[in-house]
Amino acid sequence: MAGKKKETQTFEQQITRLEEIVAQMEKGDAELADSLALFDEGTSLIASCGKLLDEAEQKVVQLMKGADGAPVEMPFDTEDEIDG
Repeated sequence: MAGKKKETQTFEQQITRLEEIVAQMEKGDAELADSLALFDEGTSLIASCGKLLDEAEQKVVQLMKGADGAPVEMPFDTEDEIDG
């Protein structure tokens, strides 16, 4: 199934596949088993895209202003490292 390849797909490829799934499901002509498989693949893609967006947000948050006002990338500390 195409869903197994999502780990190697880019965010953009996953969004494109998700759009294809939505279009197929909106047609309403797929059999129940196919619709369920598409739904399952779609929810998996949504979770994966969400994770990628969260990771990107964390990287952006790590950009801090230096003494000269220019952005400086700070080392990323996870919540576990901060709390622990």
